[in-house]
Parts: sequence; structure tokens; C-alpha cells
Amino acid sequence: MSLLSSYYLPGLAVEDRAIDVPLDWRGTSPAQLAGAQGAPSSPLAEASAAEKCDPAFEGRSLRLFYRVLCAPENVGRDLPYLVFLQGGPGGAGPRLTSPTSDGWVAEAVRHFRVILPDQRGTGRSSRVDGVTVAHEGDAVAQARFLKRFLADSIVRDFEYLRLTELGGARWVTLGQSYGGFLTLTYLSTFPGAAAASFTCGGIPHVPASADEVYAHTFPRMVAKTSLLYERYPDDERRLALLAERVAAGDVRLPDGSPLLLRRLQSLGQGLGMKPGHERLHNLLDLAFTAGDGSAEAALAAAGGRAEKIELSPAFLAGAWLATNVAANPLYWVLQELIYADGELEAPISWAAERAWRERPEFDPAARPLMLTGEACFPWMFEEMPELRPFAGAMERLMADTSFGRLYDLEALLANETPLQAAVYFDDLYVDSGLQLDTLGRVGASHAWVTSEFEHDGLHGEHVFKHLLNEARDRGDLAGVL
Repeated sequence: MSLLSSYYLPGLAVEDRAIDVPLDWRGTSPAQLAGAQGAPSSPLAEASAAEKCDPAFEGRSLRLFYRVLCAPENVGRDLPYLVFLQGGPGGAGPRLTSPTSDGWVAEAVRHFRVILPDQRGTGRSSRVDGVTVAHEGDAVAQARFLKRFLADSIVRDFEYLRLTELGGARWVTLGQSYGGFLTLTYLSTFPGAAAASFTCGGIPHVPASADEVYAHTFPRMVAKTSLLYERYPDDERRLALLAERVAAGDVRLPDGSPLLLRRLQSLGQGLGMKPGHERLHNLLDLAFTAGDGSAEAALAAAGGRAEKIELSPAFLAGAWLATNVAANPLYWVLQELIYADGELEAPISWAAERAWRERPEFDPAARPLMLTGEACFPWMFEEMPELRPFAGAMERLMADTSFGRLYDLEALLANETPLQAAVYFDDLYVDSGLQLDTLGRVGASHAWVTSEFEHDGLHGEHVFKHLLNEARDRGDLAGVL
């Protein structure tokens, strides 16, 4: 293994490692590159290996960075591996301070050596941002480049890591959110490579459709916004007045970018997490500087003129932090492309924007003001400095219809890898009904449906432990633990 460094965090022994992987996997396969005879394969994997690599990417590689965690008392023990498939897309692996800083880790390191990869283009894995994408050339070249950062490439990186760094040992996968999408792509492409799989709030609907996803998401955002107003009636008035002030213009966030109405509405993107409603309430509680902080006092201090209301620096800083994309620009670039599976009948063409326009209750002039969730919109690539460099490539990607294959329905139906899925009944981002429909067509799958948790339930201490116990009770981890 290519060891970069080793050290201890409180309660964790850590190794930082990295390998090189091809930028474009077409024309080869992890098994071919690793020289691994008899490695798992599938018609989907073989079809990709038979394609031609883009000549512009021939010989180019990316660095894949990953961390290996172990409980200090388990150092030197021959434990099985568990690889974490991070949510996102475009998000780096978690940066921990202790086993309890991400709730599932404390239980996982009791039984496994845990691998935390930074998926290609994120964290320390040849990170992609506005500066790096500009080096790829014009918008057409940039779009071709960005297509290499989707699930079909990510799972091949991980399979190559397993074959070369773990000697081909079967591992256990744990997918959070988008990590569940990666799980089904992995099971489709490399059947038998995983001894068992866990997913949390992340089973995609197969066949994939971005339009279908947002048809479910926007009505749930109405319910989530209404719940905010039900719990905190003052926030309805605050947001209405904030919308008036923002509509008047000349409101700037700390980085100088404008706070416009659509960005104000995007403050709802955390309402699918716990405690998202409380976090947003606490931010809105600091919106105004005048009087007692209420909307009425702020308007009175401004002589009844919304355009004269002063917004607090604390609110503007908090709004910027809540909507800023500097840490993970790929998340927004790839947001809708994760639903592109193979040759599309029609381009995705800004699916969330279409859904938004079809729902008059989300008009910024409507009251009560409805908030939007985690979705990418064209305005983001105009207003946000970190996303402007991607604007030209995005227009081409949204018009594209040719992508890598993600799912093989026959392979999933024949799947023999035990799959334990936590399905959150009220999940804002991944519809529970669509998840269950897919799971009904995946062999060896089991669903735990619960309304106790929101989309981020894995980050507490209970969800992974529950799934692990279910798998052990069924015998699904026999030979692993």
C-alpha cells in the first residue's frame, strides 16, 4: 500500500494512503489494470472495458486518497474491511476528530478496519474546482472531463483499490445517501466483490429519472417549510420581510455575491436533516438588528419601508455559510447528472428548475414564502462565484444524452450480496416509496423502514448498529464477523 502517513486521533489509529487511477476507465477495467485473474465482472463492466478511452484522457491519471481507521486496541489484528461510500455527490470523506464525531464510526471500528475514501475530484483526491476545470480548455472539453466524475468511474476506482491494496479480499460497503446509489452501481458492475452492503437513505429508483425525483421533492418541501412556520410562527413573518428587503436589492453576502430571492429560498436545503428546522430558526432569529429582533420592530424602525431595513452581519454570515458552495462545488455540478444512466431518451435539461417553475407556490412573490431543498438551478451558476467557472460546461451537460451505464436490472435481481437498507419514511431527499420499489427488485435485500430519523440518521449512534445487528441475526455476516 502507498502509505503517506500514520498517526493517532483520540480513539482512532489512522493511516493516510493514496493510489493512482485512470482518469478515463473506458478501454480497460480494474481487473485488467491490476492483473487480477478471476476478479468479479459483469456484462456492464465488460461493455465499458470494450469502449475506447477518450484520446484527450489517454495516459492521464488521478490521485485517489483514502484513510484507514482502526480502534487503537485493534491495531495489528486481522479485521475485515468496511469501505464508506460517502454521500453527495462531490463530497469528500468525513474528517473526524474522534470515533463519536460521526456516529456510525464508533461501532464500525469495533469490528472492522474502516476505509474512508475521498471520491475522485473531492478532498485530497485530485480535487476539482473552478480553477482546475478551467485548465481543461473550452466548455466542450470541460463537460467531457466532468462526466468522468460520476458513479461509473467512482466504483471502478474503489474496485481497483480493493484488488490492488487489499489483495482482492471481499469487503463490506456502507453507503450514505448518494453512497446508496454507488452501492447499486457497484453491485451491478462487480457482483460478488462485496461480502455484504449497508445503505442509509440512499436507494435510487431504477430506472432513474431526475424528473420523477423532483416531482416528489417539491411537495415535501412545502410540507417541511410549513412545519417550520407551524413550529416557529415568527419565522414566517421574518422570511416574508426578508424577501421584501432582498427584492429591493443591494444585499450582499460576505464574499460580495448578491443575496437574491432564489438564494434566500435555498435556505431550506437543510430542512431534511436533524435539527434542520431549529438551525434555520436560530439563523432567522438573528436577521434584524432593530428593536427586539422581530419583523414588526425591524419594519417600524425602518419607517415602514422594507427597503430600509438593516440586516444583521450575523445573519448575512450565517446565510452565506448555509448556502456557500466553495467546499464542494462538484456537489452542485453533478447533482442532477447522478440520474443519467446510459443513453437517455431526452436530456436532463435542469429538471429541478422545470419542477420549480411548474409550482406557483414556489414563486418568490407568493406568501407564505416556500423554501427549496438541495437542488441545483441555473441561477446558481450565474450568481455564485465558485460555480461561475462551470457555467458553460453545465449548459452542455444539461443538453447531453450519452452517459455511462450505472445499473443492470438483471444483475440486481440476481444479486446475492446481502443488502441491508435503512429507509427513512419521511426522507426529504430520497423518496421512501421509490426506494422500496427498487428494493423489491434487488435480490438478497432487506429494508428497515423507520420514521425516527431524517436523511442524516447514519450520523447518530443508532442506525448503523441496528443494521449491523439485523445482518448478524440473519447470518448475513457469517464468515465476515
